[in-house]
Amino acid sequence: MKKTAVLLSAVVLILFAASSATYAAEAIKLTFSQYFPVSHKNSVLTGQFCDEIKKRTNGRVEITHYPGGTLTTAPKMMDGVVTGISDLGFASINYNPGRYPVTDATDLPLGRPNGWVASQVSDDFYRKFKPKEWDKVHVIYLTATGPNVIQTVSKPVKTLADLKGVKLRGVGKQGETLKALGAATVPLEMVDVYESIRRGVIEGCMMPVEVLKGWKLGELEKYVTASWMVGNTNTFYVVMNAEKWNKLPADLKKIFDEVAMEFKEKHALAWNESDIEAIQAFKQQGGQVTYLDEAEVARWKKAVEPLIEEYKQKSVAAGYKAAEVDGWISFIRERVAYWTKAANEKGLKSWWQ
Repeated sequence: MKKTAVLLSAVVLILFAASSATYAAEAIKLTFSQYFPVSHKNSVLTGQFCDEIKKRTNGRVEITHYPGGTLTTAPKMMDGVVTGISDLGFASINYNPGRYPVTDATDLPLGRPNGWVASQVSDDFYRKFKPKEWDKVHVIYLTATGPNVIQTVSKPVKTLADLKGVKLRGVGKQGETLKALGAATVPLEMVDVYESIRRGVIEGCMMPVEVLKGWKLGELEKYVTASWMVGNTNTFYVVMNAEKWNKLPADLKKIFDEVAMEFKEKHALAWNESDIEAIQAFKQQGGQVTYLDEAEVARWKKAVEPLIEEYKQKSVAAGYKAAEVDGWISFIRERVAYWTKAANEKGLKSWWQ
């Protein structure tokens, strides 16, 4: 009997070991690349996304997180995902001008009040129109920053005239907006902005105020202009390599989709929270915020109006129908109004309020 029991125990152990080995062999290992500093709220969120996927899949999927551009830099993020350098990636569409011709509409200066609203609008836009420019990847979700506003070192910007010739960092649609407002645009990766300001290469930037804290620009910049009414936002993507996505079994895809929707909302809220936290810290250390009166706002809006028509003309020249482009812009305006109302009903405040 004892020998039989020992043999049975041995068989059970062997089967358990074999089962564990099979499970381990089936564990899917992925990589997630993004360029934000480790301490930034976006890095915390993307790290939590990876952890949540592992938890919800009971370890069947493990995602290694690479923040700070250690795997791929911002301009190379999308190509990195497409070619498999990383399996997932998080970056702004502004780093690749012309690559997202339809989605670029979400970054036009149409006056979104905060990152929560902007995030809902950008993701809604993708799910409504499903632009072909995303066909090479699987889109987890789109999200967007709060409004880009003028931030400077030497003097406040109180009028449109104050912006003339001022060197400010700007890429993509934010760069186009700066030019329309009369500033001199200097395209730089975010990792280079702090040092460029410190050395006097640029006077500041047109970015969401979260960069004052998240990228420590508040250590250098002294003035912020609450120009959110004409400030475009920066649409970001969380995407996955299409081949890796297609190989996932249906139950794991379902988990990814569920986690994606949860983190889409977390990310939307985080953009707004980051802006509020940053502007509070900025004011506490003596930073000044300039608010534009109605007449000045009207002048700024008039200055950026041609960008919308220019976008339409370029889109038509690229083969899209004018009515189609008008539909994109109308949809964005409608969604901005819808989500702004929803934000007000939630009691969600913007940093400038």
